[in-house]
Amino acid sequence: MSAQPAPTQQNQVELRMAARALGRAGLAHAYGHCSVRLDADHFLVCAAKPMGLIQPGEDGVVVPVNGDLPEGVLGEVRIHQQIYRRRADIRAVMRSMPAQVMALSAARLTPHARHGMGTYFQPGIPLWDDVQLLRSDEQASRLADLFGEGKALVMRGNGAIVAGASLVEALTLTWYLEDAARIELLIRSAGLVDVPALSAEACAERATNSGRIYERMWDYLTAGDPEATVLNT
Repeated sequence: MSAQPAPTQQNQVELRMAARALGRAGLAHAYGHCSVRLDADHFLVCAAKPMGLIQPGEDGVVVPVNGDLPEGVLGEVRIHQQIYRRRADIRAVMRSMPAQVMALSAARLTPHARHGMGTYFQPGIPLWDDVQLLRSDEQASRLADLFGEGKALVMRGNGAIVAGASLVEALTLTWYLEDAARIELLIRSAGLVDVPALSAEACAERATNSGRIYERMWDYLTAGDPEATVLNT
């Protein structure tokens, strides 16, 4: 394992901004956490408190990808470890509690690709069909296996996991996931569940990251953040 890296100010500020954005957007409440990869062997996880309440200057904690969780780090951060361990392409992981996603998951359902923002989750969104809190390495390992090569996983009655190539992408995809759940609930409540979902081909064509797609959502969700000016100085 490489020596533990020292997070930069940008690492800490961006992670705090992402955490607060999840809280402001109603995508997390008292529970949830987010992280960003530092190198092949370490990642930085946000402070162990409600993400919307993390204050400027309140640093996250460096966690090994392989090894015990540091003291004070929340137990479900094991999920982050297991995903980073399997996926070298993943640079950020978010554990959130989106309300519409939660409602669908209580019925053992996850959103289908029915509109533009729902196309980003191919080949689909798996369901972790267990309402119990995830507090062991064995559980986290099985969840990461189920997560597979996708970008999101829904936990029945217990929120969601989203991962991306950056904090910007992971934050955007968390918002997209909740919007896909909103559309799914509307379609089902209107009795239109038999309407086909978008094809894999249509999804592949639509799920672009060009045109500052992710960056514009980051700007929207972090607007007014008390540390936004730090990144521009």
